[in-house]
Amino acid sequence: MRRRGRAAWVLALLLLVLGTAAGQAQAVGYRYWSFWDLTGGKWTYATQGPSTARPSDGDVEGFRFAVSADSQDASKPRGNADFASICAKTPARSGRKRVALVIDSGTTADAPSGEIPPTPRTACARVPTDATTAEALATVATPLRYDTNALLCAIAGYPRTGCGDQVTTSHTPSSEPAKAEPTPHGPSVGLLAGIATVAVLGGAAIWQTRRRRS
Repeated sequence: MRRRGRAAWVLALLLLVLGTAAGQAQAVGYRYWSFWDLTGGKWTYATQGPSTARPSDGDVEGFRFAVSADSQDASKPRGNADFASICAKTPARSGRKRVALVIDSGTTADAPSGEIPPTPRTACARVPTDATTAEALATVATPLRYDTNALLCAIAGYPRTGCGDQVTTSHTPSSEPAKAEPTPHGPSVGLLAGIATVAVLGGAAIWQTRRRRS
């Protein structure tokens, strides 16, 4: 009876570890448009929102729609972007500035149910010198949709509904390289640790059984 009791205890512990590991494989993120600055040829997460940011003539700014947990995990706009190519056909004008915009609607994996993300595109906005990024975006990608807290919810009508919705997934997408779809993620660290623990516990149980028999 004692051996059966110990075997049942070990089995329960193994199931608990596996359940914990499986839970750690789940992640909570948010589906939203993130805002980026192109600095030194690299995308950096913007330190302020598009409604308050005031870019200078020649700046490149980007928007990416994806599921992200936070700014450290957010997916960057894809593709090669530079001001010269995006604004090549938009000449400078006195009293105005040109802002190059990269609008990446993301992948089907991040799209709300029933929606297909538009093809990523670029645009050159020529706006007054004191215009914000939001004002520049409004000249090239209408309709824009905001929530009551001025959070940017949709660009050019995408997505049709929702705004910063919470999403539970098997993993939270990380930043992606240019021109690349999300690469498959391997087992999470928590899951690997759980498997290793199960192996150790299983080995210990076998050793205990052999020791009693001997």
